[in-house]
Amino acid sequence: MKHETGHSAKEHESIIEDAHRKLPDEVTLNGLSDLFKTLSDPTRLKILLAIWDREVCVCCISEILGMSVSAVSHQLKTLRQAHLVKARRDGRNIYYSLDDHHVKTLLDITLEHMGE
Repeated sequence: MKHETGHSAKEHESIIEDAHRKLPDEVTLNGLSDLFKTLSDPTRLKILLAIWDREVCVCCISEILGMSVSAVSHQLKTLRQAHLVKARRDGRNIYYSLDDHHVKTLLDITLEHMGE
């Protein structure tokens, strides 16, 4: 017997089983959802793009975005908690950069997708 999609019952069952095998566990799904929630804020995206390829101090990020240092620091805390940025202290200054190459890859792929 064929389903509405034209798949046989056996094919239908196989598709469903395959999809179940590929779905991550709930903890992973929740983490992925949290990551996308973090990335859904335009200010946080601007920060990530401002530090795209270099370390940048909070005062420079603040000027780039036209925001107060405290507002930028608040957003940076969220980005640090999501493991999207890392911080390095040098005396009184704290410099931020992307946490690792995966963050840049994620942004690269997203920007490429948006350009299509």
